[in-house]
Amino acid sequence: MSQSTDTTVVRRTFITQHLKSAISLDGIPNEEAWNAVDWTGDFTQWQPNEGKAPHQPTRFKILYDEKYLYIAYHCIDQYPDSIIRWMDRRDQFPGDWVEINIDSYHDLRTAFSFTLSVSGVRGDEFVSNNGNNWDANWNPIWFAKTHIDNTGWTAEVKIPFSQLRYGNEADKTWGIQVTRRIFRKEERSCWQYIPQNSGVWVSRFGELKGLKNIPLHRQVEIAPYVTMQADKYKKEDGNPFAKGFDTKLNGGLDGKYAVTNDLILDFTVNPDFGQVEADPSQVRIDGFQNFFEERRPFFMESRNIFDYQLTGSEAGGDYDSDLLFYSRRIGSAPHASPKINSDEYLKMPLNNTILGAAKFSGKTRKGWSIGILESITEKEIATIDNNGEKREELVEPLTNYFVGRLQKDINGGQTILGGIFTAVNRDNGLNDQLHRSAYSGGLDFFHTWKNRTWYVRGNMVFSQVQGSKTAILNTQTAFEHLFQRNGASEVSVDSNRTALTGTGGTFRFGKVGGNSGRHGRLFKFETGFTLRSPELELNDIGFMLTANEINHFTWAGLHWPKSFLFFRNARLNYNHWSRWDYGGRFMNQAFNFNSHATFRNNWQAGTGSTTNVYDVSNNALRGATAIRNPGNISHNMYVNTDFRKKVSAYLGIINTWGFGNTTKTNNLELTLYFQPMNNLRVSLSALYIYYWRRQDQFVDNVTYNNTTRTIVSEVKQNTLRFTGRLTYNITPDLTLQYYGQPYINRPLYNHFAYVTNATAKNYNDRFHPFNNGEVKEVNGEYQVDEQNDGIVDYSFGKPDFNFVQFRSNFVMRWEYKPGSELYLVWSQSNTPDASADLYNNVAIPKSLFQNAFDNQAARNIFLFKWTYRFLK
Repeated sequence: MSQSTDTTVVRRTFITQHLKSAISLDGIPNEEAWNAVDWTGDFTQWQPNEGKAPHQPTRFKILYDEKYLYIAYHCIDQYPDSIIRWMDRRDQFPGDWVEINIDSYHDLRTAFSFTLSVSGVRGDEFVSNNGNNWDANWNPIWFAKTHIDNTGWTAEVKIPFSQLRYGNEADKTWGIQVTRRIFRKEERSCWQYIPQNSGVWVSRFGELKGLKNIPLHRQVEIAPYVTMQADKYKKEDGNPFAKGFDTKLNGGLDGKYAVTNDLILDFTVNPDFGQVEADPSQVRIDGFQNFFEERRPFFMESRNIFDYQLTGSEAGGDYDSDLLFYSRRIGSAPHASPKINSDEYLKMPLNNTILGAAKFSGKTRKGWSIGILESITEKEIATIDNNGEKREELVEPLTNYFVGRLQKDINGGQTILGGIFTAVNRDNGLNDQLHRSAYSGGLDFFHTWKNRTWYVRGNMVFSQVQGSKTAILNTQTAFEHLFQRNGASEVSVDSNRTALTGTGGTFRFGKVGGNSGRHGRLFKFETGFTLRSPELELNDIGFMLTANEINHFTWAGLHWPKSFLFFRNARLNYNHWSRWDYGGRFMNQAFNFNSHATFRNNWQAGTGSTTNVYDVSNNALRGATAIRNPGNISHNMYVNTDFRKKVSAYLGIINTWGFGNTTKTNNLELTLYFQPMNNLRVSLSALYIYYWRRQDQFVDNVTYNNTTRTIVSEVKQNTLRFTGRLTYNITPDLTLQYYGQPYINRPLYNHFAYVTNATAKNYNDRFHPFNNGEVKEVNGEYQVDEQNDGIVDYSFGKPDFNFVQFRSNFVMRWEYKPGSELYLVWSQSNTPDASADLYNNVAIPKSLFQNAFDNQAARNIFLFKWTYRFLK
């Protein structure tokens, strides 16, 4: 054992040796081979009492041969009966565990993390951005065993070099960090002490030396799969596409090939994602699109390389979610939907078929991070049946998606320069609905100084979409742009355009660490701005809520990472946001203060308040004009009980009040967690949201006397969602998992009006409520007679709806050999027509349960999937 020092960090060093004889991986490091190196230990507590000695000591040692890195752990515990042996799914990190982070690139920014719980559950993550990003979707192949004895517990780990990335130098130095968690105390201790106030992680690792002449191992993995699927659903008489039972046999191939030891080619042919958990049900009435997390393994792994957030600010906000690459666009639902008559039947593909996809990604020893993704989706056809005569309509053209990402580390990662380029190209078809091509790109930079605690970063982006005049006109008038909006001096509709070109960018300056103040207090902050020009369009392959914005944000926080008084740690944060559009209109001003604390008994709590003092929306009236929304104040709070207990709970409450009694939101969420046995975990949650707006909820834009009448109303929206999860581990590699979610969303509209002066300072001056006799309901439609002369001036549809949905899946997953898996899946979905409950005055819970669990309307999918991974 030795230590080495650079200008700022004292690094511990472990010198490994080449393995001299065989090791039997049984969790007990008693083979003679282990005696070639000494144990190292002397861990330092990281949480909760930073800098102090841990309650129980930890030791480890490392050996290697031509193919593997071997790690032995001895987690000493005076009370072995108190060791927590909980089990869970892979990457859930249950109970007591020990973890090694390996910076085999030795770039001081990225690392490979291998976590092993005492129960044998493995977790693995790819660490990037100097510890600010931990990606649990990285799933390497490695081997581990554990053993409990009267001294505590021991473990042996074997990591193939093919799963790591490193250079070809003969004598290697890698960064390493070993962390141990004692669950009953929620204590974490580290081999290389890294103060929490440093704000960094990988750049301060200790070092592993003694690795000599390791051969370059090019990873080669081929994993063919076979699926058998049976769908059972309600038969529809006369519908040739709904016979009540369908079967399908399918197959495909996944693989990895190391072009070099640094750069990996991942590919998939006809991928199947049948075992992936269903998306949570979501309904929005504000016009914005829903964002769904990626769950498909191929797109999740290595996604940190392709991540390009337009903002990514600590301050948060809706403007913070825009992405140049949003992988859910690939394989999404078809864009077109044929119009059919009442006597016709439609067979519609649910998703665009991904014919194949490939990723080329990695990082070289010279600091170049490279990511290239290519994917092709099939031309999709809908079939319409009319009394036995069938016709076909195109609903999605053949489409090619491309993403290229490049970054360069300079000066050990203290400066990073990068760029990204994306492209979507579609075959002929649907030219009046979709862009023929869509391109976006950007340049980004990051620079840090003063021990990586101060930083400045930013990016600039561009987009260009091309297509027919109709397609580009649709984009100009789409919700994200609304060029037709009255009073918009910065934009105008041009029906002859065949392309749109937009720009955007972000600049940020902040501090993430540094010297602590009194009681270990740490001050952090970030401030900056982000731009989105009116023509910026990212939604062909990215995600963008709206364009035409200039946002300023500031976030500042005080953080107490060390224990004091009755706290384990605590945080106080302040935020403010301001927004303008490109016409110079001031749009929004909001202030926020929040606090978070973890107490010595391991309970967590937080509270905060946001005041939105001024708000104007260009989108709320769907292009008619901008409207001034009521200011509001909101309060939130949450409590987490001690998650170490076999029963724990989370309670969250959010309340919002609009000034002048104009809006109101009540949001209540309760989750209960149960761990009745080491290998069984259950969670049950309920979410209820009540949302009310007095007058300004958009309903429709109609034409009256050659002008646009914008109809608004009161809305009362009730949302109820229950979610249940169960995980049962038969072994660490054989699990049963269940997920179920019934959901109902019911908005009811009343007291209709039309907009007169949308930005008037006085709320009531913005609308003209319809008086008695001006509007009446006829057969599900509202007819308006403004003149009270008995002649209908215009009409609009009844906007009320009752959306009920139930989604669930049950998965048996068995990793019968490393990398090879067997899945048995039962998935159920049900989206019944529950509109009748609106008029029968059926209560929301009754409507939910009666409809969601109606097996007559449910679709049941039974899936068997087998994969076998061939390794070199």
